[in-house]
Amino acid sequence: MDTRRPRRLRPAGRRDKALFWFAIPGLIVLLLFHYVPLLGNVIAFQDYQPYIGILHSPWNGLHNFDVLFNGDEQFLRALVNTLQLTLIQVVFVFPAPVLLALALNSLVSERVKKWVQNVLYLPHFLSWVVVVALFQQMLGNTGMLNLFLQAHDLGTWNIIGNPELFKSLLTSQVIWKDTGWGTILFLAALSRVDNDLYEAAAMDGASRLRQTWHVTLPALRGLVILLLILRLGDALSVGFEQILLQQGGVGLDNSEVMDTYVYNHGLIGGDWGVSAAVGLVKGLVGVVLVLGANKIAHLFGEEGVYKS
Repeated sequence: MDTRRPRRLRPAGRRDKALFWFAIPGLIVLLLFHYVPLLGNVIAFQDYQPYIGILHSPWNGLHNFDVLFNGDEQFLRALVNTLQLTLIQVVFVFPAPVLLALALNSLVSERVKKWVQNVLYLPHFLSWVVVVALFQQMLGNTGMLNLFLQAHDLGTWNIIGNPELFKSLLTSQVIWKDTGWGTILFLAALSRVDNDLYEAAAMDGASRLRQTWHVTLPALRGLVILLLILRLGDALSVGFEQILLQQGGVGLDNSEVMDTYVYNHGLIGGDWGVSAAVGLVKGLVGVVLVLGANKIAHLFGEEGVYKS
């Protein structure tokens, strides 16, 4: 029997004892607020009544799921709106930090680059309440844009309360708020690219565009695929607070998504079982998307989130 391995582990345990103690509060928070609440998914299979609790609420099998997919038109509209916003954000929001990181990386002056980065990071630290208020002040019916148009006899342009522009408005808000912050990982990956590769490509006659295509983008490919997989896992979450703050102006038909459906029907409407069923379906879809996207990443030779 090999007795050397336990002897090596004991000093490591004593050495890292302080780190283990520091990790305990985070583990407790993760356990209490992420894993213990998973037990509440049982109400998706019950006619749950808060005043009698989970243990005494009657079971109704798959009735809540049947109501969702066969009888609730508002849920189907929320599902369609969620899928549309997910597609829009994957196409327009996800690539925005990559493009911005490439633009920042092309700046020659490090001083200018750091100043631009600091300015672009600031919107990330604003709450959605502040962001929505800023957009209303700029694009609302009495906002800066319409005041300018009225002053020049150009009429008004209804943006904030226009249902047809609502998804575009949400997308622009997300891009403005989070694109700068999203460049951090990509800029870190670009900083690890060897300058000799660019010099070699330049000596071979490659233009700046071809250097970006053959040197820069391959260096980002693994990170982009990893973040895309993680984004797909949360694909059906498209901004609860952001949308809830602006639902009143455009109506539920155009703004209801799965997260706000859970809030409106669960906390407001008291339909706890159906709302729990929505959350469970959303979680299962996220797991399937992550597993599927990770498998596709393996087929293209990338590691993905985990190795199979």
